[in-house]
Formats: sequence, C-alpha cells, structure tokens
Amino acid sequence: MTYQANTNRYSEMIYRRCGKSGIKLSALSLGLWHNFGDVDLTENYRSILRLAFDSGITHFDLANNYGPPPGSAETNFGRVFNEDFKAHRDEMIISTKAGYTMWDGPYGDWGSKKYLVSSLDQSLKRMKLDYVDIFYHHRPDPETPLEESMAALDLIVRQGKALYVGLSNYKVEQAAKAFEILKQMGTPCLIHQPKYSMFERWVEGGLLDLVDQYGVGCIPFSPLAQGLLTNKYLHGIPSDSRAAVGHFLKSDMITPERIKQISALNDIALERGQSLAQMALAWLLKDSRVSSVLIGVSRPAQLADSLQCLQNIEFSAEELAAIETILKD
Repeated sequence: MTYQANTNRYSEMIYRRCGKSGIKLSALSLGLWHNFGDVDLTENYRSILRLAFDSGITHFDLANNYGPPPGSAETNFGRVFNEDFKAHRDEMIISTKAGYTMWDGPYGDWGSKKYLVSSLDQSLKRMKLDYVDIFYHHRPDPETPLEESMAALDLIVRQGKALYVGLSNYKVEQAAKAFEILKQMGTPCLIHQPKYSMFERWVEGGLLDLVDQYGVGCIPFSPLAQGLLTNKYLHGIPSDSRAAVGHFLKSDMITPERIKQISALNDIALERGQSLAQMALAWLLKDSRVSSVLIGVSRPAQLADSLQCLQNIEFSAEELAAIETILKD
C-alpha cells in the first residue's frame, strides 16, 4: 500500500533548538541501532518508521555498523526511505556515524581521514542519498591526531556530503578540544551524542555545561539504560529480555539494590500518570540543554508508548528531590 504521511504530523510533537544553530529537532529522535538489520522483519521496521514520521519525529539516526550485519540498517533504511519518504526528504534530519570497526585492514576503523571519508561514501551509497544532514565521529581515536579527525569532518561538509557534524562518546576534555578545533575551521560542531540516563550521569560532570558554552546541542542515547528504566525488570529477568541473553545488558547488572531503585522510581512515575520509561525520557527532557532524546524501539507499540512522555515533561521540586534520593541510594 502506498504510504501517505499524516497531514497532522507536526501538531503533537515538541521541537527544540539544537544548541545555538538554526536547526530544531523533534524532542524524540529514532535510533536504528537495533531492529533494522537483515535479521529483522521488513514490515515491522517499516511500520516503526512510518509511525515515527507520522508522529512528528524528524530525526532518524544511523551508523555505518548498525545491523546486523554491519551496514544493513543503512541499506534497509535507504530502501524504505526511497519507497515511502523520498518526497519528504527536506522534512527529515538523517544522520550517520563512523568510528567503530566496519571493514578489514588498517583503514576500516577509528578516526583517520581515510576511514571517515570512505565510510561516509559507503553510507551514502547504501542509503542512496546525496548527503546526510549530520555526520558524527562515533568515538575518539587515541592514535589519530584530533586535528586530523576534525579536518575530515570539515572536509566532508565542504564536499557537500553532510550539512552538519557531530561527536559521540567524547568525554569532556576531548570534546572541548574538538569543539575548539572545529570552531576555528569554520565548521562548528552541531551536536554531541553521549550515553545518558538516570543510571548513567557522567555528562552532568561538565559535558552539559560545555555544550551550553559552545552552543552545541545534546542528544542522549540509551535513555532507558538498555531497558532497565522500564517495567520489564520489576519482577526479575524475563527469559526474552536483553539481560537474559547477555546482549549489551548483563544479568549481573540487575542486582536486588537495582530492582529496589527501579521499583521506587516506578512508584513516582505512576503518581505522575506515566510509565517508568515515559518518566525516564521526560526526566532527560527537563534540561533545556538536551535538544532531543534518542530512542530505540522493537515494535510500533513501543514507540507509541514512548511518545506519551511528551504529555508531561515538567517535574516539581519535590519529584526531583525524591528521584535524587532514590538514585543516590
């Protein structure tokens, strides 16, 4: 069936400025880290993408190695994009990244100019796009001069292969140097993508202040701590969960103390009229320095549930104090 976009798609979504740039992002962005590979069902991920766009989500986040197998998420997204969304290209922010192992040999990983430029060329071919809106360096390279990696990002923009550049997984000191180099080159960093959730708060130790200082946006990934900040683990470890199969989330991370925290947070969420997952997303969006929150979903119903977080992103001082008490236990 030919896809027809929802004509009211922008009415319910919240849009937030990305740092001090001219870009606004949907408060929730869709990440394609999981569930869009060749091992996944086409109709399921097509339905997720359609629901996202119909709900006002404009930002779709990929990386060269997303799958499995690596590269397949970009290929599959490109196919659905060209079948369903091509007429809406100018309404979408499409991002991809390079920085993790993608092909064999000395030029298929990390942060050399050779790797970053070659990887984006491959990504554009897989997605059948002329350009991406944002190209990220996915992680800092300890062996390549930072100036070289940033020069590659600058070159990519000047070549017209990306409109903006971003960083991911850069700690505060590294990010500060990278922001300054990019600023001097005339290709300022648009956005930083760190791991950030109620259970992973290192960004509060200087990174949020830094992005604010440089006018850079912030888009947290893993906002639900790989599923810990949902009701999935309130009563133990389900047999079909990530923790059960040891996929990124290990079962030894779900301790009695952690379950106690999750249960207490869930009680606050229920009092707010939200699920724990909805509250965890809203908790990140309470900070104006957070431009958007990157969510990953395995089915359309999960996306629909996450979108409900936007109905209440305000917290009272009492709620925030109660959450802090639980998180510090």
